[in-house]
Amino acid sequence: MLHTVLRRKALGESVEQIQPALLIPTGERKGQNPSVASIYRALAEHENTQAYPEAVETAHADFAALQQRDRNPK
Repeated sequence: MLHTVLRRKALGESVEQIQPALLIPTGERKGQNPSVASIYRALAEHENTQAYPEAVETAHADFAALQQRDRNPK
């Protein structure tokens, strides 16, 4: 879904124009449109991952270490 939003925004469309065409694929709201706020949140998260890739990698590594620790308690 994010890929679609990014592509269409690059073509000049606004989030408000894109939102009605998007459908949530799974979960409680499956088949419904995401809110405009959710789309903006996803765009902000994407921007942060692009701006701080090393922080994202560190967070993923920390999370994996925590999962491993929880699987193998001493």
